[in-house]
Amino acid sequence: MYQKHYGLTELPFTLTPNTSFYCDLEGHRAALEVLLTALRTGEGFIKVVGEVGTGKTLLCRKLLNELPETYVTAYIPNPFLNPDELRAQVARELQVDISEASSQQLVTQAIQQRLMEINAAGKTVVIVLDEAQALPSDSLEALRLISNLETETRKLLHIILFGQPELNERLAAREHRQLRQRISFSYHLQAMTVHELARYISHRLHVAGYKGAPIFNGKVVSMLHQASRGIPRLANVLCHKVLLLCYGEGVYPVTPKHVRTAVEDTEDATLPKRTWHWWVLGALATAAVAFWGYHQQWFAGGSL
Repeated sequence: MYQKHYGLTELPFTLTPNTSFYCDLEGHRAALEVLLTALRTGEGFIKVVGEVGTGKTLLCRKLLNELPETYVTAYIPNPFLNPDELRAQVARELQVDISEASSQQLVTQAIQQRLMEINAAGKTVVIVLDEAQALPSDSLEALRLISNLETETRKLLHIILFGQPELNERLAAREHRQLRQRISFSYHLQAMTVHELARYISHRLHVAGYKGAPIFNGKVVSMLHQASRGIPRLANVLCHKVLLLCYGEGVYPVTPKHVRTAVEDTEDATLPKRTWHWWVLGALATAAVAFWGYHQQWFAGGSL
């Protein structure tokens, strides 16, 4: 691998959402501030939506790591669960013993009792669901009913939904209007700008231990941004592949040729045709001008 080639302590562009590689991008920072503000103000439902690969899971884990000890968290990474499974998962995350609960009503009562205990200890429960667009409709309704658990003065828990744009489509259905109306804070994660991508690449290389001269020049970063559309996951895939290509050739700086080769080998990554062929058109135009000039001179010489 290219790790030794570049003097790295670890691979910088893996797809694992490792929070040690978290880059304080403007969009992620704003989303984190929205989440923390919403939790401080005691809101019930909070929603964060972003396209595939925009860093929702990384942001989710960053939030869980940043929350102070006054919060008790329940993290559900795969919410494709029916209502009974969802309640059981919440119970397990909150360390509620439901082994003797003979009905779902008793499960709900056990969860409520645990929430009351946590509230009495001066702490707040936060349930975080990643990939929330996968929640079945009846489970979305079960989640809304769980959110009804409250005292006379405050909610007993807060629920944060991380999901793809399909989550908005799901919540737009009439059957979910009650849940939709309870979402008091919402944030939409955007893709990176080209300047953010340059900082993102530099940051990940630095965290991975790189200390040499710049590897990615401005043209290369611009091509990577076009090919990945600023989506972090795609950018990681492409950066990983171009460094592999450099290692294979025994060179260090990334060139446009490396980027084009990586794009050809990557699903969902594309470059505009003008990026690929502009130099060809330019070369043809130059050749045409030279050819025309040569013949003009030839005809001029032949008439003498």
